[in-house]
Formats: sequence, structure tokens, C-alpha cells
Amino acid sequence: MTQCQLHCREEIEFMKQFNVTGMSCAACSAHVEKAVTAVPGVTSCTVSLLTNSMTVEGSASSADVIAAVDAAGYGASEKGARREAAPAADELKDTETPKMVHRLIASLIFWLPLMYIMGWMLWRWPLPPFFENNHLALMMFEMLDTIVVMVINQKFFVSGFKGLVHRAPNMDTLVAMGATAAFGYSTVMLFLMADAVVRGDMAQVMVYMDEMYFESAATILTLITIGKTLEAYSKGRTTDALKSLMKLAPKTATVVKNGVETEVSIDAVQQGDVFVVRPGENIPVDGVVLEGHSAVNESALTGESIPVDKAEGDSVSAATINQSGFLRCRATRVGEDTTLSQIIQMVSDAAATKAPIAKIADKVSGVFVPTVITIAVVTTLVWLLLGRDIGYALARGISVLVISCPCSLGLATPVAIMVGNGMGAKNGVLFKTAASLEQAGAVDIVALDKTGTITSGEPRVTDILPADGTTEEELLRLALALEQKSEHPLARAILEEGARRQMQAEAVTDFEALPGNGVTAKQEGVSLCTGNLKFMETHAAVSGEIRAKAEELAAQGKTPLFFSQDGRLAGILAVADVIKADSPQAVRELQNMGIRVVMLTGDNQRTADAIGKQAGVDEVIAGVLPDGKESVIRDLMRQGRVAMVGDGINDAPALTRADTGIAIGAGTDVAIDAADVVLMKSRLSDVPAAIRLSRATLRDIHENLFWAFFYNSIGIPLAAGVFVPLGLTLNPMFGAAAMSLSSVCVVGNALRLNLFNMHDGRKDKKIRHTPRKEAPQNTARTVPCPVPPAPTEGAVEKTMEIEGMMCEHCERTVQKALEAVPGVERVTADAKAGTAVIRMRPDTPEETLSRAVEEAGYLPHGMR
Repeated sequence: MTQCQLHCREEIEFMKQFNVTGMSCAACSAHVEKAVTAVPGVTSCTVSLLTNSMTVEGSASSADVIAAVDAAGYGASEKGARREAAPAADELKDTETPKMVHRLIASLIFWLPLMYIMGWMLWRWPLPPFFENNHLALMMFEMLDTIVVMVINQKFFVSGFKGLVHRAPNMDTLVAMGATAAFGYSTVMLFLMADAVVRGDMAQVMVYMDEMYFESAATILTLITIGKTLEAYSKGRTTDALKSLMKLAPKTATVVKNGVETEVSIDAVQQGDVFVVRPGENIPVDGVVLEGHSAVNESALTGESIPVDKAEGDSVSAATINQSGFLRCRATRVGEDTTLSQIIQMVSDAAATKAPIAKIADKVSGVFVPTVITIAVVTTLVWLLLGRDIGYALARGISVLVISCPCSLGLATPVAIMVGNGMGAKNGVLFKTAASLEQAGAVDIVALDKTGTITSGEPRVTDILPADGTTEEELLRLALALEQKSEHPLARAILEEGARRQMQAEAVTDFEALPGNGVTAKQEGVSLCTGNLKFMETHAAVSGEIRAKAEELAAQGKTPLFFSQDGRLAGILAVADVIKADSPQAVRELQNMGIRVVMLTGDNQRTADAIGKQAGVDEVIAGVLPDGKESVIRDLMRQGRVAMVGDGINDAPALTRADTGIAIGAGTDVAIDAADVVLMKSRLSDVPAAIRLSRATLRDIHENLFWAFFYNSIGIPLAAGVFVPLGLTLNPMFGAAAMSLSSVCVVGNALRLNLFNMHDGRKDKKIRHTPRKEAPQNTARTVPCPVPPAPTEGAVEKTMEIEGMMCEHCERTVQKALEAVPGVERVTADAKAGTAVIRMRPDTPEETLSRAVEEAGYLPHGMR
């Protein structure tokens, strides 16, 4: 096992997730984090109030972590290993809202009579004859009714006073203390009222009756319950995206065993099993098509509504829908390894992590409740010292307790992160962590890999220029006949063009490939020839006009191939790695956001400049070696925050180094593992969309935090009576209502993100980012095995002369062949110079290198 594998294994084993019970507000989550972080061996702890989950990194045992949570006054249970941490469907089911609804209905039933009695006290509403002149009985009814409401909402008292005992007061502590103070004071007044009734002092009876706050205690509990119910409902909606993904997972599969089709549970499907999918059925697991043709709707995973044609050899993914034909497939990835499961894992992991901005709210929440309790006590004492009666002073203190809302602070960040992440998932943009969702919008520079990111990654015929006397169809038929037996990458591009036009290659004889020059053959005695300009000039006359067109094509980054028939030039076919249709628009959108766009490529400067001009990038950096991309990103990071977009194994170090790594979904698993953001649709236009969504989410978080801080900074002084000289005061019941509504408003504001169109760039603004202060060298993240090995001490560089390379595709083929040889660290191939510079161990056999080049279809001519 390699050192990298050992490190990856260690990272997985030492990252665990737990369910946490008993939390009611941000102060609770902050206390749990503090308690677990203090456990020896814990290096990191993140608690999510929204999902009631906790992620712990370090060497501490699960038993020690759970014991620390228990000692803090809460409950915890381990979810399992990290790869098993994605929630099951039943875990995502909203069980809290139904419970809160039942509590709310019961509370309202017993609260309404108290409101009627208040109406009698204010407007003399009619009462039953028994209570008409029996004020003592009426107040005793209020007390008993309030007790029932308190019993229904006993969870506030259990959680609140438990937190107080563990020196971790929370929001429930504020509610419990406020309701208890109101009920306790009212009970004392009731006994004094009874004494006045015995003494026959009816005037004093009326005084004591006005000093009772039974209805306030019940109203506080009922209104908070209303807020908690709305909050639970809203929080339940934030996981809609994850729940919809879970619903996509097929439950059964039709597996073929011994020639018999059998329907089995999805859990019983194993890698290598053969399964069939009929029209209209969901594809159960990831696989490869063995037989059949069909159109598959992949919108569930990519968001792309247009079905994708599938044929033999094509891959299919779980939860996509087979729309037309019959497919027979072999399972390649099952269970948690399917694309759908990995998406669910990413979304779940993002929900369990915490954005850097959340630390602001965490720090405040940790001291918020004790501070509020202190303010409430001080408020009560100050009003007593100012000569107010105890009832008035107590009402001010209770108002402070019940209007303070740590929940709005605690929910400001996680609900926005959850909704934003869900929006991204529905549109094929996956953010792995909350931090990546926050940081993506802060980038100043976007570095784009060329091949497979800006371009399609496969050579295609771009221009067909027949010579005089030859038609376009005749030229293409000639090209197909010559290239049908060639294995050159450019030949495959010509054959694919013929297939798109439904043309058949005609038979030829005497086929001969001449490396570095071209191909010759005969067809019914007629000599056919193709190759570069130098080779063609020995077989046919090339006019100045054709020569100029070839030079123009080469300047555009295209490779011109000349064709002749019986010594007469038939024309030119140009082949190139074409840019994707949406690349120029994506680059423009990034620039409209104030982002500088840089293209990185290992190609020569002329080809790179041509592609860069077509895409409209701000800067082109060409000739970059695979391990050089990481160095380029390091340099760019000194100028600002950098996002790297790539799809290949050689992009993984750069993706890891960048502030934000963005992987094209169709790329390699290593690139996806190394990135922070994954674009499932493999479209460059999703890069500005991801940044746009990040900015919208961060803006939503800022709004939530502003209103949470603003609400408390205004509400607490108002409740304490600071504005009494201005005639402004606050009844405890209205304070409780305001507290409930503050949390609902924060969650509701976050849910507005569901209406955000992340692909609409009409409102994009250029944002000026503050210069980075931290050293960019420390931004690399630990990921599974993407980073190439360190350079070998004593390595040497040698140059091999190679005949046969004609274009950038040849360069990549040679480079790939040589890099596969043990002992070779890196290769730089140059088709124009006909050389390859190889960095390798001194003991690497030259014969092995030459054989690798020959097997790739080129001729080596020694080393120097």
C-alpha cells in the first residue's frame, strides 16, 4: 500500500458523523462543538443545527465523543463510516413538523380561553354566570389552564433548565425562565388575592387581579410554539433537494442469470451482473450497454432535458430513464458507488459542514444566552431601583428574555447553505462543502484547462476545402478511403465525419503509412496520397492559393491535411480540437462578473493563442507541463483568489492547489475527487452559474445575519424599557410573537433562493474583492491520491528524436506513451521540432522508451 493510500485510508477512518439530539438553538450547537473539541484526539468538530448532525475529525474514539456530548446535556449516536454517512430516506423524513403541529393545536385549544378572559378584562365580554362575580375562581381557572399549556410544552422547561444546570443556557432557557417568572409571580399574586377576598377587601382584589400574568406565560409558550412549528416546516423544506434525489433511487432491478430474467432488490445487484431495462423503466445501477439502442433521459442527474442516445459500449447511470429502446447492460458500479449515491453523499456532506462565515454567528451564539439572562436580571433590578413596582419591573425582564432570539443567528447561515446547495444539485452543480459554496463567489481569477474544458477534447474535421475540379463529397470519399486503415488520431476524426454524413469508406490496396509524412494507397490502379505540405509537394503541385489557405488554417490552431489523386491535388481537410459551443459565452459571463479568465494548456503557443482568441479569454499560458499547472496556479494565487477548472488527471494537482477547484463532470474520477465543485453537465457555462449561485447564497447569508443582529439590537433595548421615555414599551406577549417571527423570517428569506435563476446573467455585477492577506502556499487541501510523486533525486533529462509527429494530437499521444514507462517523470513533445524531452531516472532503459514510441505509431531515432 502506498503512502498516499495509507493517508487516504487514515483520513476516512478518522472522520466520523453523529446524530445529535436535544439541540434547540445555536447556543446548543456551539456548546456541543466546544465540548467535543475539548476531547483529546479531536482535531475538528462541526455541528449542524439544521440537520442535527455532527462531523468529527481526529483520532478520538466514538465512545469518548458520545460521552462528551452526554456530559454537555445532549444525546449523540454514530452514523457510521464516512462512506456510509449519506442519510437514508427515513432519516430525511420530516418527523418534527407533525409533532410540533400536534403541540400547537393542543396549546391553542387551552390558550384561547385565556385570550377570552383577557377580552373580558379589557372590553367586558360576557362570562358564564359562575365566573361573573367570582374573580378568585376566574383567576384559579387561568392558573389551571396555564398549567395545562405548560405541561403540553414541557419540552421548553426540560431542555431549558437542563441547559442551565449544565451551564449551557439556550433559547429554551430564555423561554422557560420567562414563562416561569410570569407564572410564579402570578401565583404569588393569586394567594394575596385570596387573602384579600377573605378580608373582604374588594378594591385590593381588583389590584391583585391586574397584576397577574398567567395569560402572558401561556401566550409566550403558545406563540413560541407557533414560531417553532413554522420554523420546523421551513427547515424541512430545505432538504427537499436531497429528498427528491433519494426518491430517484430505484428499488428493484431485472437481472439476467442463467438466461432467466429475475426481479431482485436493488441491494442484491452486484458488480458484473447483467441487467435489462425496458422502455419507461429507470436504470437501476451504473453500467455499460452490452446490447440495444435507446434514448436515455438523464435530467435527474444532470438537469439536461434533452435525452442522450445510448448504444453498445456507452455508459448509463442509476436513476436515469430509458425512454425508447430495450437495453441489456452490465453493472459497473452498484450501491454507494453509483453516480446518484455519490451526488447524494456530496449534498449530504455539504449540509453537515459549516461555512467560514458561520463562525461569526457561532461566536455570538456562544455568549448570547448568558448575556441576555444578565441583561434581564439587570433590567428588573434597575426598574425596581427607579421606584417601579415589582410587577412592572418583572414584565420588563420577562420581555427581554422572550424577545431575544439566538435561533435567528444560528439559522442565518445553515438554511441558506442548505437551500443554495440544493439549488445547485438540481441544476447539476455539486458543491462538496459549505465552505466551497461560500468561497466560489469570491474568486478573482478563473483558470481554465483547454482540452476537455474549453474544447471538446476530441479532434474533429472543421474545414473541407476541395481543389478546383473536385467536389466536397469527392474529397471526403478520398479521405475516407485513405484513412480507414490508419490509427492516427486525425484519421479517426475523418472517419467520424464520414459516419456523421453516413458515407462508406471504399476499399483500397497497397496501403502504406509513412510516419512523419502521411499515407499512400491505390484504388483501382489510381494512386492516392495524403500528408503534410512537405510530403504532398513530392506527389502533387500545390498552388500559392492553397498554400496560403493552409497557413491560415494553421494560424487558427488547425492541422491541414493535403490529399491528392493520381498526382493531382484534390484539396485540404482541416482537423482541430474545437471549442465547445457555450465556451465563448461562459467566458464573457465570467468577465462581466469582474473575473479575469486565464487559459492553461500544454499545446504550442500558436495553437493556444488561436483557441484563446476564439474563446475570448484574457490571458493564454501555453506550453505548461502537467506538473507545471500547479505552479502556475500558485503564481496566480499571489494576484488574487483563484478557481481552477479542469477534467484530467494532470489537472488534479492544480485543482487541489486552487482556492476553489471545479471539475468537469465528464472528467476523471481523480479530478472529481480533487475538486471542491463538480459540474455534472460538463458545460463551461455552469462555471459562471456556480459563481452566481455562490454570490446569491452569500448575499442571502449577509441579509439573514443583518436582520438577526438588527432585530436583537433593537428588540432587547425596547423590551428592557430603554425607549419608555419616548412612550415605547413592549408587552411580554408581543415579545414572544416577535421572537417567533424573527426565526421564521430568516428561514423564509433563505427559501427565496429557490426562486433564483443561476443561469441568468443579466444582473451580474463586477465585484471588487479585497486583496488576500494569507499566504497562498497553505491553501492546498488533502484529497485522495491526485498529486504526482515528488521528483526523483538524480533524475536526468534526455531528448529523443521522433519521426512521425504532425500535430498537437501526435504530441499528446507520444507524451502519454512515454509517461506510462516506469521511471519517466514527465515528457514534453514538440511535433515541429520532432523531439520529445524526457525527464527520467538514469537507469530507465532506452530500448523500453523506443518500444513505447514505436507501439504508439511513430519512429524513434535515438537519444541525446
